Amino acid sequence: MSSKTKIQSLKAVAEHLHISVATVSWVLSGKGDEKKISLATQEKVLAYTREIGYHPNLLARALNVGRTNTVGLILPSISDTFYSGVAKVVESCLDKLNYSLMICSSDSNGEREGRMVRIMKSHQVDGIIIAPTKQNREVIQGLIDEHYPLVLFDRFFSDLSTNYVLIDNRESSCKLVDNIIRKGARKIAIITTNPYLTTLSFRLEGYLDALKKNGMPIDLNLIKVIDIHGYEENIPFALDELFYQVPDVDGFFFTTHILAIEAFNYFINNNIDYNNRFKLASIHEESLFRIIAPQMDIALMPIQEIGEKTVGILLKEVERKFRKENFADGDNIEHLILPCKMLYRE
Repeated sequence: MSSKTKIQSLKAVAEHLHISVATVSWVLSGKGDEKKISLATQEKVLAYTREIGYHPNLLARALNVGRTNTVGLILPSISDTFYSGVAKVVESCLDKLNYSLMICSSDSNGEREGRMVRIMKSHQVDGIIIAPTKQNREVIQGLIDEHYPLVLFDRFFSDLSTNYVLIDNRESSCKLVDNIIRKGARKIAIITTNPYLTTLSFRLEGYLDALKKNGMPIDLNLIKVIDIHGYEENIPFALDELFYQVPDVDGFFFTTHILAIEAFNYFINNNIDYNNRFKLASIHEESLFRIIAPQMDIALMPIQEIGEKTVGILLKEVERKFRKENFADGDNIEHLILPCKMLYRE
């Protein structure tokens, strides 16, 4: 057989090297040391498979053993520092356990997200971690019905019985607004988006809780909801309207860091001395905030813990499925709500 011939089976490799198929499989899956295979044999297998261009058929292996040691992660935006931070933690945790990670971005588009789920299933990933869009309740329900190992994070559907990992959105928001009231703000605007997402609705509720707690009236002119699609263009119009309706606004609560960044662009472009004129608060910190808004209060998202807990829950689900354990609906569901660290700046 020519050394350039593409060999498509472990058996052919094993026969050429006069060793067992199991030995070849263990070496190529990184278990040579664990199985006490000699270094010389491992090097021989790796050198020969490189020479002939052999690559293991992972899907065939999945059919054989029932798993691929691959996890799928679907994010609304890979460029967002929160989601990319969680992805980094998830990848690190999985790597330590000899799992690979397949990452996709939904761009907050329900149709694209559904397509990404189908692609991951076609690649037979062992489980899926997802921060879902509102539009795809049916897709998530379908995964639940199939008993597909699944964990939602950052967002969830309150009426669906599945695992999720969230932050304490309502309480953290209430604490932030309460603190800028303590600093002296009385007309506090909330800049938010997509209230149909439970995460954002909880943050709005936290804002309202703080006003009620401090005996302050609710002014609908101070509540600005920005469409997340095209938010860069929409924020200037919303802020123009806000300053026209409530010219003496003296505080801002941003429910996401990306909205805060665009608001600061507006302030700077319009020569508004926002650091001295307003009390400021935001969910999640960008490193840029320490420079352009050093006095802004922040609810620090527990990114490390979110990633670790999400992976832990998912892999427990994977093991249950692999062992074919049966549970009544809801028996093995985990709901985690993690506290944010509050960073108050004077």
